[in-house]
Amino acid sequence: MPIFTPGRRWQPPFMSFKHEPFKKRALAKIELIVKGPLFGCRMCGNCLLQETAFICPMECPKGLRNGPCGGSTSDHCYVDKTRPCIWYKIYERSFKMGREEKLLEVLPPLDWEKVGEETWKDVADCIRKHGTSKVMKSLVLDQGENRYKTWEMIFHTVRQPEWWQGDDKYHVPAYTEPVSALERGLKAGEFVVACEIAPPLSMSTKKLIENINLVKPYVTAINFTDNASATPRMTSWACSKFAIENGAEPVMQIAARDRTRASLQGEILGATAMGVRNVLCVTGDSPVLAPQPRGRMDINDMDAIQMIWILRRMRDEGHYLDGREIKFPPKFFLGAAASPFASDPKFQALREEKKVNAGAQFFQTNLVYDPDRMEIWLNEIAKRNILDKVYIMIGITPLKSAKMTHFMTQVPGVYVPDPIIKRMDDANEKGGPQGAQEEGVKIALEIIEKIKGKQGIHGLHIMPVGWEEIVPRIVTEANLLKIG
Repeated sequence: MPIFTPGRRWQPPFMSFKHEPFKKRALAKIELIVKGPLFGCRMCGNCLLQETAFICPMECPKGLRNGPCGGSTSDHCYVDKTRPCIWYKIYERSFKMGREEKLLEVLPPLDWEKVGEETWKDVADCIRKHGTSKVMKSLVLDQGENRYKTWEMIFHTVRQPEWWQGDDKYHVPAYTEPVSALERGLKAGEFVVACEIAPPLSMSTKKLIENINLVKPYVTAINFTDNASATPRMTSWACSKFAIENGAEPVMQIAARDRTRASLQGEILGATAMGVRNVLCVTGDSPVLAPQPRGRMDINDMDAIQMIWILRRMRDEGHYLDGREIKFPPKFFLGAAASPFASDPKFQALREEKKVNAGAQFFQTNLVYDPDRMEIWLNEIAKRNILDKVYIMIGITPLKSAKMTHFMTQVPGVYVPDPIIKRMDDANEKGGPQGAQEEGVKIALEIIEKIKGKQGIHGLHIMPVGWEEIVPRIVTEANLLKIG
């Protein structure tokens, strides 16, 4: 086990993808001998230890480099329950050290040309560039802010290459007029309702189109998931196209798990050309949740925050990640997922701020069954001064059965209070499946009533999990239906 990084090494160190001279190979070997036992170093060639409280983020099975996923808990990693969530430990140590603001900087994905190589040479080159004697004198003799500036001058250059240039600032969208009905409604101050429709498991679109037309009069936009639970279904962009053809506005989800940098940039151009104007970026469930045989489980090419950063710059700055100009940039309203109950609320609030800074304009949250506990998360977000920079839509799933209720308690990032579990069990015992369904609808309506009046909440995101026919009833009985 590494000395400074809790947990164990997930995978062996990376090897370089090209032949290196003996001198560079020797230096890389020395760096591994030193950093391996100390930090569990994987030789990613893009070291971030300065920003992550000297806990290596490459210990995360997903390879996330900008914070935890929505399944983060204080107990264990949901991908590998034998070890802790490494990002929870990074946040925990950073807050104890007073270094939590360092976690706001949007960090780049791996530069795979550098993977397997040492980082020390990059540091040495940066020191030489700024004058070795000048840098060493400052590090030894200066105190406080001056020493920090010198230290930052060295390592900022190393961790933020020219092609990325991430920062910890909020970036105002470069456009003013709403690009979608969802954005228009939110900007107008309406309490907006969206809902989710499960993509088909086959090429048949009959049920998909029926569901689109069923919910269309009751919601502003319809979400289509992107291989949720790492299980293949019809793609989100294809479902979005059918929604547009049937007069509905889609929210196209994009999961980082299944994307490379090239496919992400190409896909957003195609989707917006088809008329998609709302895009929701998620990291995506680990293949550990998928049926066998499972896909690669050790690393994502990008995380959700990196996707948001890339897409925002494509839209607002009009260029690809490699710097090429986009003559006709894509137009879209950019969203992200939020998890009120995934871990410590102050950790989640910092994670949410980072997404907003990167470019997220709206949040659709994970499922909420405890509005009072959700308020703790909202208060933490308010402390970070981002409530006026993002629209928040609360996730609701009506419980259809007692069995489903107990299953929800096992879903990463979801919290179901004991009283709700008891109500569903009692309803099932007294009234059978029909009684449990009615109780589930009643609970959903009670939750909606509680969240409607909360400051900072701008809408509702209904996730019926295959129970699309309940959406019209919930919207109507919750008095959320817009007339005219």
